[in-house]
Amino acid sequence: MAEIVWDKVGDRIYETGVDHGVLYIPDATGDYNTGFAWNGLVSVTESPSGAEATPQYADNIKYLNLVSAEEFGATIEAFTYPDEFAQCDGTASPAQGLFIGQQRRRTFGLAYRTRIGNDIDAADYGYKLHLIYNALAAPTEKAYTTINDSPEAITFSWEVSTTPVEVPGFKPAAQLTLDSTKVGATKMALIESMLYGDSGTEPQLPLPGEIIALLADADVEVAVVAPTYNPTTHVLTIPTVTGINYQIDGVTKTGTVTITTDTVVTAVPAPGYKFPVVSDDDWFYDYV
Repeated sequence: MAEIVWDKVGDRIYETGVDHGVLYIPDATGDYNTGFAWNGLVSVTESPSGAEATPQYADNIKYLNLVSAEEFGATIEAFTYPDEFAQCDGTASPAQGLFIGQQRRRTFGLAYRTRIGNDIDAADYGYKLHLIYNALAAPTEKAYTTINDSPEAITFSWEVSTTPVEVPGFKPAAQLTLDSTKVGATKMALIESMLYGDSGTEPQLPLPGEIIALLADADVEVAVVAPTYNPTTHVLTIPTVTGINYQIDGVTKTGTVTITTDTVVTAVPAPGYKFPVVSDDDWFYDYV
């Protein structure tokens, strides 16, 4: 194994932004087969709660910790919301343009995207898809203020609680996250076509079991091929192998590389690929 290096080029990761909001209304069976674009999302603040430790004592010592159940909540802030969200906000519309508050609030599902950035690609490095199930919006205040010489658009805000849904093989959960830098591009595109719809499919929010089954399809195994090195010319030749990225100091390299110091080359499987269990995936080249 190579020595640990901190803050390598390309490894300075951060998250930013929120967009691609989609509201899903469940049908009578609990499936989220209808989706609506949520424009004007300002922020989604995830607020897990619970998971609090209660110490238990015996034999004059702290014997164990009992941990309470964890719950997922969030706060949604937006300039506007889909018309279909009114029923989730306790509003009924008995006639066109007429709205009645304090009605039964429907549960809903939500999807939104956040960006992953690094020091090379900025916010285009990747993204995460956040999926929320069985959400319930609580009443929140709406502050309408006079127009003045510093006008600001009103933002609406909702406190959201959730009830977990079944997750095969795991405890029930109300939130899933998919990372485009780790999920294969083909699988990610398939999930996005489900979430956003396409020419032949209505937008829908797949349940956790469907997503797990889709991602459980085996990645393609690819044998690792080592670079070759000419110690006389100090030239490394990086092999071209589908499914493998070769990196030096976190930067992907192709073709030939002339080294000027001791160098470690690391092989990294591309999304959708994996190495055999026993593989040599890094090589040290001594510059003499």
